[in-house]
Amino acid sequence: MNTAASLLGLLHLASPALPVGAFSYSQGLEAAIESGAVRDAATTGSWIHAVLALSLARGEGPLLLRLMAAWSADDVDAAHLWNEEHLATRETRELRAETVQMGYSLRRLLVDLMGAEASDLDAFEELGYTAAFAFAATRWELEPQNALVAYLWSWAENQVLAAVKTVPLGQTDGQRLLRALAPAIEAAATTAGHLGDDQIENFAPGLALASARHEVQYSRLFRS
Repeated sequence: MNTAASLLGLLHLASPALPVGAFSYSQGLEAAIESGAVRDAATTGSWIHAVLALSLARGEGPLLLRLMAAWSADDVDAAHLWNEEHLATRETRELRAETVQMGYSLRRLLVDLMGAEASDLDAFEELGYTAAFAFAATRWELEPQNALVAYLWSWAENQVLAAVKTVPLGQTDGQRLLRALAPAIEAAATTAGHLGDDQIENFAPGLALASARHEVQYSRLFRS
């Protein structure tokens, strides 16, 4: 794929306009704000950096790369294996429901856009968002590390937008946060690319506890 087409594919997948419902989730951030652990731009940045380094760089990131490798080889069995691995790493009902709902929405979009080319997705009873994203990135011939950076950027942007709404932060503070996150996103993608199968992990207990608290939080803007 030529450079322009590849860039357009990356922008498409990372776009906040992608109709998968990402905007409706905070991934525990809203509960962290409720508890006071996140209260300003500095603590918001610390929270997002920590989740990026402890969860995405070592869990979702390497799983995305393996899912892309499986789809590239047309190995549906391997894609099933890594999809199940991803679903098993979701520590709370909320986090699991999020990736399944977003995966379902992206699958429907891909079927509408690609028709029979997306038929391999029919074999999945529960398709996580990471597996659906990897499928789209592979079929659109995107370079795996670039696709991973786009995935991480999309996640970070959604977290910042959630913080802008609920901390609250100003729009300029949000943009400063996104710029400051760029080196961490690059580092997370590099880490994900160097992990072996037995090094994949998702040890972020603070995130899991925040998500569990959010499931029963009395007043909230974001979906549980």
